[in-house]
Amino acid sequence: MMKLSNETVSVLKNFSTINQNLVIKSGSTITTMSAMKNIVAKADVKEDFPQDFAIYDLNEFLSVISLFTNPELEFKDNFVIVTGEGSPTRARYFFSDPSVVTTPTKPITMPECEVKLNLSSDTLNEITKGASVIGAPDLALESGKLKATDKKNETANDFEMDLEVESGSDNYKFWFKVENLKLMPNSYEVQISSKNISHFKNSTGDVEYFIALEPESTYNA
Repeated sequence: MMKLSNETVSVLKNFSTINQNLVIKSGSTITTMSAMKNIVAKADVKEDFPQDFAIYDLNEFLSVISLFTNPELEFKDNFVIVTGEGSPTRARYFFSDPSVVTTPTKPITMPECEVKLNLSSDTLNEITKGASVIGAPDLALESGKLKATDKKNETANDFEMDLEVESGSDNYKFWFKVENLKLMPNSYEVQISSKNISHFKNSTGDVEYFIALEPESTYNA
């Protein structure tokens, strides 16, 4: 029997916003990848999963978990039995065929990064809230400023904030899709490469995201 912590349930809830499919490998690392393959997330969790298994609908699985207080999992070959502390009830949840589930096939090696910055949880909340209020689909990081806007509309409203950025050049403009910043609430150390990929690692170091930049992104040394 394996207890499932609240922290790991929170990770799974976050990962379900990236992809409803999930393959969990034996051990204590969980990874997921968006269907478009432009977001990869990885988390180190407290639990040590005893076997590989696939879940086709992660939200449904989480709904089953939510039926129980302090859920415990008992793994079988092709299903898991979920029980709760002091409860006479149990649920049997069948695993999916791994071949129909989207999952990262190999670890990502982050290329050399030209830009580094730290995003506090407050800053992250402010910029995403600002983008939501004005309906901005895009974020641009340029010369130490982070701006929410619509890159396809020259007269779009925008929301901007100053950031401390470490960079070898001021001649850059990195574009993100707001919808791709599916981050758990936390502070992040951010690294951005001119190869159009970014890396977000949370302050406790147990959750990280690799997020693709938009093709219009530029960097000139």
